[in-house]
Amino acid sequence: MTDTTTADASTDEGADGPFIRPVAMEDDPDELFAGDRGVLDHDVRRALVRLLQRRFLQRERHRDDWKTLVDNQQVIESRLNDLYVRLVVDHDRGVAYKKQVRSDELEVPILLKDEAYTRAETLVLVHLRTIYQRESTAGERAARVDVEDVEQTVLTYFAESDGDVLRRQTHIRNALARLRKEGIIDEESEGRYRISPLVEIVLSSERLLELSAWLREQTARGSGVSDADLAHADDADDEDEETGVVDLADPQESDVTDGEATGEAGTTDDDANEYQENLL
Repeated sequence: MTDTTTADASTDEGADGPFIRPVAMEDDPDELFAGDRGVLDHDVRRALVRLLQRRFLQRERHRDDWKTLVDNQQVIESRLNDLYVRLVVDHDRGVAYKKQVRSDELEVPILLKDEAYTRAETLVLVHLRTIYQRESTAGERAARVDVEDVEQTVLTYFAESDGDVLRRQTHIRNALARLRKEGIIDEESEGRYRISPLVEIVLSSERLLELSAWLREQTARGSGVSDADLAHADDADDEDEETGVVDLADPQESDVTDGEATGEAGTTDDDANEYQENLL
């Protein structure tokens, strides 16, 4: 006859032994997937991942994630800080973005990589920022621009070595496509764009003045703006902060915010490479 009492006791003893009995997901509602050791709710995790995926998290375009971020800002910021990443939340403009922490005192592993604007994107950005500032100063609630206006202005900055008009227009259209993807412009109808307040973060008014003056000088020379010119301008900016092309590194807070992805304007390989931070 089998001693069932002993067998049952042995089973119970094993459950209380040094090993923890696995808990099925249906019996552990806090576990979102098998082996989950995270402590954040699903919505908070999603907002955190969106911040890492995107250059900007915008109040108007990502309403659910924005609300989750605002309601859980401290814990999300803590998680990012654990990765040596800083969170910047601009409530006035309704935008949040991340910034790689860099330190002279600590050896900080770099999680975010930099991606520079192309020359065409930089030139388009300068034109958009100029229009936005002009309309804002005039009291307009929104700034809009047509693709033809962008092309007419930006084409004047290209060098002869950039090929025919069709090729230059293609560069400009591609630049608009990227800026649209980043949320800096929104296409309201075919060929007509609304300029987002993000343009103020990407390009400060101070840097806009510097770059605009430099572009006027290049145009007066009648030589256009080549990649070499931009590189030379950035070299000059390294020597004298009052001149040269704007650095595409950090967005500037206030009228000029200090933040992640790009910032001011310019394009040497070194400075422009500090432009946009994305996950490696």
